[in-house]
Amino acid sequence: MKNIAIIMGGYSSEYKISLISGNVVYQYLDKTKYNGFRIHIFKEKWVYVDQNDAEFPIDRNDFSVTVNGEKITFDCVFNAIHGTPGEDGLMQAYFELIGMPQSSCDYYQSALTFNKRDLLSVLKPYGIKTAISYYLNKGDKINTQEIIEKVGLPCFVKPNKAGSSFGISKVKTEAELPIAIEVAYKEDNEIIIESFLDGTEVSVGVINYQGEIKVLPITEIVSDNDFFDYEAKYEGKSQEITPARISDEMTRKVGETAKRAYEVLKMKGFSRSEFIIVNDEPHMLEMNTIPGLTTESLIPQQAKAAGISLEDLFTNAIELALK
Repeated sequence: MKNIAIIMGGYSSEYKISLISGNVVYQYLDKTKYNGFRIHIFKEKWVYVDQNDAEFPIDRNDFSVTVNGEKITFDCVFNAIHGTPGEDGLMQAYFELIGMPQSSCDYYQSALTFNKRDLLSVLKPYGIKTAISYYLNKGDKINTQEIIEKVGLPCFVKPNKAGSSFGISKVKTEAELPIAIEVAYKEDNEIIIESFLDGTEVSVGVINYQGEIKVLPITEIVSDNDFFDYEAKYEGKSQEITPARISDEMTRKVGETAKRAYEVLKMKGFSRSEFIIVNDEPHMLEMNTIPGLTTESLIPQQAKAAGISLEDLFTNAIELALK
């Protein structure tokens, strides 16, 4: 029996979603192969949480834990931390330094994909289309006229390095722009402002499944709100239709684009890329490398449509990491 540390929590606004994801992994872990350990990673503490919710501190020297005088070490880490430090490369670099296998991509890919600006810049030369964008760092002079001349109205203001749709605003007038920028700065010190893409939004899961890179059935996102915001994502204010209501040709095109991004970046583990299809061309918005793993989340929905159970999905991630 292998000991699997399921890390969850994190230092960002996404920690609540991460705790749900981590507990789903714990629940669906194949109990005939693995001993699952829930590990909470917070700024103030790294702790193993047992079945009675008792906490035991993690020894960060070798990522072990001592319970009732017995030292427990782990064979592999299943990473379920959305946002920093699990999705931006920090945990990946730490695990690489101590020689611990883990389920997500490597630290460079993690840091790159977490930074929307850098990710899209790297993928552009490979023919992957994106929205027109304008970048701001905290402290930069804000010229609203210049921004609108470049990206037009409406536009989206987003934190450059954040997930779960925190801090995103759809801006319809020039007067709304400074307010939206302030909202985004609460999540990150870098901002990306993008042109509005009017089209069909789809989410594409790509995983390495049993040694082969596989595109999962594509999900179409229809938000009841103005866009796919936090409420739409997590509070039922959207329809998520899998498989997406797009032509076979477009399914192939979007799937190939997502797969190319996965391969170009030398990805491992899970990836979920978001696209908007405009005039029969998929435009990439972002790539998530620790996507939600709650039973309602998109990757589990897509895996189910592909005939892959949650138990198989998690077993596959662990076995690939152990190899």
